[in-house]
Amino acid sequence: MHDAIPLPAGVETSDGGGSTALAVRRAADRFTRFVDALAAGTVEAPLPGGGRTSARFDVLSAVAEDDLCAARLAEGHLDAVAILAELAGDPVAPGQYWGVWAAEPPGSGLTATRGPDGWVLNGLKQYCSGAHSCTHALVTATAEDGRRLFAVRTSTPEVEAGTGCAPVPGTWRAIGMAGSDSPDIRFTDVPATPVGGVEAYLRRPGFHHGGVGVAACWYGGARAVARVLFTRAEQRADPFTDAHAGAVDLRLYTAGTVLRRAAEEIDLDPLDKAGAAGLRALRVRALVAEVCSEVLDHVGRATGAGPLCHDERHARAVADLGVYVRQHHAERDLAALGGLVARGPEEGR
Repeated sequence: MHDAIPLPAGVETSDGGGSTALAVRRAADRFTRFVDALAAGTVEAPLPGGGRTSARFDVLSAVAEDDLCAARLAEGHLDAVAILAELAGDPVAPGQYWGVWAAEPPGSGLTATRGPDGWVLNGLKQYCSGAHSCTHALVTATAEDGRRLFAVRTSTPEVEAGTGCAPVPGTWRAIGMAGSDSPDIRFTDVPATPVGGVEAYLRRPGFHHGGVGVAACWYGGARAVARVLFTRAEQRADPFTDAHAGAVDLRLYTAGTVLRRAAEEIDLDPLDKAGAAGLRALRVRALVAEVCSEVLDHVGRATGAGPLCHDERHARAVADLGVYVRQHHAERDLAALGGLVARGPEEGR
């Protein structure tokens, strides 16, 4: 029997559901329960680099194995906590649910301007996970002096009509990761507090540590997909099923081992004095992304269409993982890794 990652105490498991709206509610409920458990101290997610990074990755993997959409939201909140600690921002308070909205695909984005009353943000931000459940977010925006990170309050019922953060209807039509609730958000004169200086978000060592945390979520998602295969192998002996189960176990074991090794390395050099954090993150993310692809392939070949058609939880895990793992940018990230290995940091960028 393949051992499951234990879900942290104080967090309930999810059950079935159907529509996108139900998936959003389920993930949001799971997310807020997780954050409340963190605040109450019944769940621990240590900061990266503090000596218990492996425990942090285990928590992320466990939440992802239960519900990848909830894990996407939990990972964002935990990343925000770590960023605020690293860049000397105000700490997260109980009752706050944070996201990190830093995607910058081609097209118009957010602009930040400084007026007599402080900074304000205007424009469109894409892929804002937890748009309807996060109370606060860290967002990247372009200011006159360069790209900056800002803390904003996303739920501001007291602001005047026509200002604030407004999700754009119809901009999140995903099937996989539907519950992550990641539409575009229109910012209109949103008050913002700068966190760190220009480009501080990308230049801090924790940027790469956080990237490994995302891979821990992918790993948990791969374990969720594999569940149906291991269950079938337990129920009856079949050489082909056993061969697929063995192949999947090998890949999951490899990914888990690499994540634990990465956690140890982060704890040994949390400030990245050796300059290895970027290379480590690229390697780990590429390896785990490849494992996810191979697990999806082996499980599909071993179990056929049945679980995809009759087991909603499995079908949802397959769809969610296929979308979530695309945060790895495939050959673009492999090219960055190859350049970094062959020619060093400057040429590898």
